[in-house]
Amino acid sequence: MKKSVIIPVIPLVVSVILFFAGCEKENGLPVDGDGNHYDTVVIGTQVWLKENLKTTKYNNGVSIPLVTDDEKWASMTSAAYCWYDNSPEKYKENYGALYNWYVVNTGLLCPVGWHVPTKEEWETLINYLGGVNDAGVKLKDTKFWTCPPGYRMDCSGTNESGFSARPGGARDSDDGTSNGIGSFGYWWSSSEYWTGENAWILNIHYKAILTIKPAFKKFGFS
Repeated sequence: MKKSVIIPVIPLVVSVILFFAGCEKENGLPVDGDGNHYDTVVIGTQVWLKENLKTTKYNNGVSIPLVTDDEKWASMTSAAYCWYDNSPEKYKENYGALYNWYVVNTGLLCPVGWHVPTKEEWETLINYLGGVNDAGVKLKDTKFWTCPPGYRMDCSGTNESGFSARPGGARDSDDGTSNGIGSFGYWWSSSEYWTGENAWILNIHYKAILTIKPAFKKFGFS
């Protein structure tokens, strides 16, 4: 799960050093509950992790419930995580884990001192990169994105932002099946939608189409 922290633009180096001083770290890198380290990138006035979260524990060391059964996943109204297609050996390193929004809502998913971005923080990122028509291709990693059969255009991104967005796909909220890896990326925000059943997400399409929209909290997203 990508996340952001607003920092002053000037003086940038001092601000980053002061910010990281309050975080668990090794060699200057944020550390999650499993001990995984994440590289970071500064984009405008924000600092982001450069890869999807893959932790199985909260930042206080408590394990997040792993749910592998499709029907159970679709019925969950409490925190749970999974691996795409229940295959961590294939997808963990490149794409990270998938979490429902109830995990996000604990406030304990990210490394200490970091947080899942709000809807407004996603919008700040997108606006800095030129808006919804331009930001998608700048966010997408130069590898890992694939086109559906018959689609003949280039589906990779330029990653000129350094964000390195990878298409981790999703776990469905209706039947618990996994879908979309390689072609679609979905990232949670911490902001709820007004209905109470949904929360805001960032979605990037294989064509680099970018949207911020509500989705059911039961989905599994990056």
